[in-house]
Amino acid sequence: MRFGRTKQHAKLYRRCLPVTNSLFRASLPVLVITASVLCGTAYPAGSAPSTRPVADAPDSAIVIGFVGGFVHRDDTRHAEVQLAEKLRSGYSGRAHVGIFENHRRDDAYTSIVKWLDSDGNGLTSSEKERARIILYGHSWGGSAVVALARQLQKTGIPVLLTIQVDSITKPGQDDHVIPANVARAVNFYQAGGMLHGDPEIVPADPMRTEILGDFRFDYKKQPEPCSTYPWFARHFLKGHTAIECDPNVWSRIESLISEYLLADQKPTRAQQVFNQ
Repeated sequence: MRFGRTKQHAKLYRRCLPVTNSLFRASLPVLVITASVLCGTAYPAGSAPSTRPVADAPDSAIVIGFVGGFVHRDDTRHAEVQLAEKLRSGYSGRAHVGIFENHRRDDAYTSIVKWLDSDGNGLTSSEKERARIILYGHSWGGSAVVALARQLQKTGIPVLLTIQVDSITKPGQDDHVIPANVARAVNFYQAGGMLHGDPEIVPADPMRTEILGDFRFDYKKQPEPCSTYPWFARHFLKGHTAIECDPNVWSRIESLISEYLLADQKPTRAQQVFNQ
């Protein structure tokens, strides 16, 4: 069943527009890279990632977020960082939560393995089977989400849900095809301006991965929280910035995390098939 077709999901996503045709995928010219630098804070060399482990989280519940561009993981202007802080507070003792720069994917992977390996004796099959992992990210962070899921697949670790927000393909990565270890995936995007996300994601194996939907947002004006963003981002990356600071988008993401991380206690399709 496609996401958004039940009454509950239709209400939750009433402002989203389903994909009706293929759109042109955004390129990443030097100008965009420069814009990313201007829109965020450069990562300080040698700084440790912000993970804040939680002791004894049940069912190996893990949420990993990735910021876009060259945004700093502690830049609280950005919704990805705000959501991580909110999840840490709301799910304290029930889930491990980490927020990373998109180029710190290996650090995120290391943290996941450490959290899953509860006895410190190396990952076992049962520890992998209990994994309840959700990954989310905006822009290059969305690309990092799929890349990390693919990295976890190589180790035999299933992913409960991936969430991409205006995902922009990072050089050398593929954020369009969702790997088979992911049980569910959802994509939020906008189509305005010089920089916009992938309008459609597809499963590598439809028998293992359910695409919950591709949901389009259109903006005639930027949401109020965008007023804290740099001038360049607000004027030259309007739509790409608008979807990142849109409270409507991130409230839906928070609802998805609550629904699928804590309510889904049974093994997912990806876990069942992946471990056969």
